[in-house]
Amino acid sequence: MAPTAERGSAPYPLIRPMLATIGPLPAAVEETAWAFEAKWDGARCIVNTAGDGTLRLITRAGNDATATYPELGPLGAQLRGRPAVLDGEVVVLDARGRPDFGLLQRRMGVVNPRRTARLAMEHPVHLVLFDIMYLAGSLLGAPYYERRSILAGLGLSGPNWSAPAYVEGHGRQAWEASLQGGLEGVVAKRLTSAYLPGVRSPEWRKTKHLQTLDVVIGGWTEGHGGLAGLPGSVLAGVAEPAGLRYVGSVGSGLSERERQELAQYLGVIPLDRSPFVNPVDIAGPHWAEPRLVAEVSFTGWTSAGRLRHPVWHRLRPDLTRLG
Repeated sequence: MAPTAERGSAPYPLIRPMLATIGPLPAAVEETAWAFEAKWDGARCIVNTAGDGTLRLITRAGNDATATYPELGPLGAQLRGRPAVLDGEVVVLDARGRPDFGLLQRRMGVVNPRRTARLAMEHPVHLVLFDIMYLAGSLLGAPYYERRSILAGLGLSGPNWSAPAYVEGHGRQAWEASLQGGLEGVVAKRLTSAYLPGVRSPEWRKTKHLQTLDVVIGGWTEGHGGLAGLPGSVLAGVAEPAGLRYVGSVGSGLSERERQELAQYLGVIPLDRSPFVNPVDIAGPHWAEPRLVAEVSFTGWTSAGRLRHPVWHRLRPDLTRLG
């Protein structure tokens, strides 16, 4: 398959990342047709090199991040003499060696040389390489297992990058290992899949670990359009010894019926001040007495102590006090 991406003066094609669909792990009876990789909680990055020792890093949005992550520059030396395009994920690891998206956010978008140099010392990134689409010629049409074999053969290893092996045909073991390792989940990729630039393909499937939490509702924000007058999101908190700590707003997953019910409940317990002990960075909040308890799911915590990707599950009447 020939690259469909643009070509500039560089001796490699500009390739957009292939994307995965969200879904369950492949059934056990078909596991042998799939490879399983860890799902890293980071930022997608396409690595381009002309083979002259230099490196160009392009984000999923198409932005040049080369100056943002200077500690990845030496990777170009390992690829000298081999024009290549590789796919990977930039992460920042915490003290336990687990990806921390909150720490990565401190690095993203920074281009000032002095600041990037300082941040590279404080919060160094690690580039996890998991595919190769070009090596002195297109590999887009090659099957996944062949591309991964070529990538492994390059022997790319350094203080800030690696190319971890994948697991073939053992999805449940990969799932348990990612759970134990504190990773975001698993990405299943069909062993025979070609690389389709910019396409969200069912040949790649991501499955995330979800955590659930009971939160206390301390307020709400009004919805827009057809949701005017109803809660667009609720302001969630966690009870701690110091008081109720705000952990984020939750709107995703709420049905219209649930919004109407919440409007009725919250309408009888208004409060003229914030019930949270920490600041709430939300415009136009409506405060409420912290009596309602809800169950939400989320994918992890940010470095600021907020829920990542929270989704409403249900009100917990067994834990709610309205009287």
